[in-house]
Amino acid sequence: MSGAQMVERITRVVIAGGGTAGWMTAAAMARALGPEVSVTLVESEEIGTVGVGEATVPPLHDFNGMLGIDENDFVRQTQATFKLGIEFVDWGRIGARYIHPFGPIGRDIGGLKFHQLWLRHRLLGGPEADIGRIEDYCLSAVAARQGRFARPSPDPATVLSSLAYAFHFDAARYALFLRGYAEKRGVRRIEGRIASVERDAETGFLLALALEDGRRVEGALFIDCSGFRSLLLGEALGVGYRSWQRWLPCDRAIAMPSESAGPPLPYTRSTAGPAGWRWRIPLQHRVGNGHVYSSAHLSDEAAHRELTNGLDSPACGEPRMLRFEAGRREKFWDRNCVAIGLSSGFIEPLESTSIHLIQSAIFRLMALFPDTGFDRVEIDAYNRWLTREYELVRDFIILHYHAGERDDSAFWHHCRTMDLPDSLATKIDLWRGKARLLREQHDLFTEDSWCAVLMGQDIMPRGCDPLVLAMPLQETGRFLVNLRERIAITAAAMPSHGEFIARHCAA
Repeated sequence: MSGAQMVERITRVVIAGGGTAGWMTAAAMARALGPEVSVTLVESEEIGTVGVGEATVPPLHDFNGMLGIDENDFVRQTQATFKLGIEFVDWGRIGARYIHPFGPIGRDIGGLKFHQLWLRHRLLGGPEADIGRIEDYCLSAVAARQGRFARPSPDPATVLSSLAYAFHFDAARYALFLRGYAEKRGVRRIEGRIASVERDAETGFLLALALEDGRRVEGALFIDCSGFRSLLLGEALGVGYRSWQRWLPCDRAIAMPSESAGPPLPYTRSTAGPAGWRWRIPLQHRVGNGHVYSSAHLSDEAAHRELTNGLDSPACGEPRMLRFEAGRREKFWDRNCVAIGLSSGFIEPLESTSIHLIQSAIFRLMALFPDTGFDRVEIDAYNRWLTREYELVRDFIILHYHAGERDDSAFWHHCRTMDLPDSLATKIDLWRGKARLLREQHDLFTEDSWCAVLMGQDIMPRGCDPLVLAMPLQETGRFLVNLRERIAITAAAMPSHGEFIARHCAA
């Protein structure tokens, strides 16, 4: 806006769209902004939500904690289970499987990274040559394999303090849970379909949403949670879309629930197929299943057949088809409109990042919450931050497809031979040399996460950090054996995942 205009506090926020993105935003604003700011959410029950992602990553604790939500109540209300990581099946090669766990892998010694110590024994051998897999040194991975769960200990001296977890939950129930939270704190919900968006003729700023029944919803700040259509940022403001399909060719998904199949596993499973991958997400009352695939390499009928053949329990709902294109908007914030969720971009849910990207956008917006002056410097800072965060998640997803030996279909041949973003190519080159991992500030994924996927898909470096060679081989060997034993003992003492839920938070 013009510097000559009076700058005032924003007192009216309008959210276009509900679902997970809309109600997470509404709940956060109700908590953070106070009663002086009116928050109105416009949604229509006639328009369904996507709700494919039912798995999360550990930072969701920060969001629920900010809202003051009781975890056991949240788990009960959303039919949730606990998640210690993701098992990847047939990714590096057919028949192989590994876990990308939450929480630390091993323990660093004297400033030296644990994976470097482990690699030295793997590459050079020694008295303790049988050192096992690197995931054996992560409590979350070992407990996941055994179907066990417990909350981490507050005592940092214990192995149990290293456990980290997230959740699997019913996304529709989570949105309803947050809707109740937000409405109790003053958020106004309007049922209606948006017919058009009114803009200021001079500045292009949004003025109001015009509904099909003739009502107008005015605001000073507009949040676009309208899904893939991107009704405000994309359509009304004309912000373009940057496609990443050349690196992430999957553009279809089929989601289908099935009946519960025994005690729920404390991890998500991702199984690679000839032209994509299938997910399995255990909830308390059912199992969420889906198939993400490339329509250029697999027909919808064949994809549906592959999904149904892979179910381990009878289907209990109709399949839902989704079409998408991996990528992001050129800007996440333009004028007085911020896009959050699918309206801002889409990265397939291979690493359960969809809800986290919503959360991250909300937190960044709260940190840079504007006044009516809409400072360009703040808007640019927001866009830079979100752009880099999306790109880092993109790179991590591409890594799964590119790193490995699979070349058994045209899809996998493309993934193995495609040119990579420079940022990812540099990371892989650093790893292949001496297992160097340099984490950027904006990266959701830790060095341990990158290590878990690279090693899980058998991308072994040629050497290790020369500084590790100065440590006595027998001493580091004993350290590895002792740590592995302590983790195994701790995991064995934990209750089963199903027992923990039944005792504390069964729906």
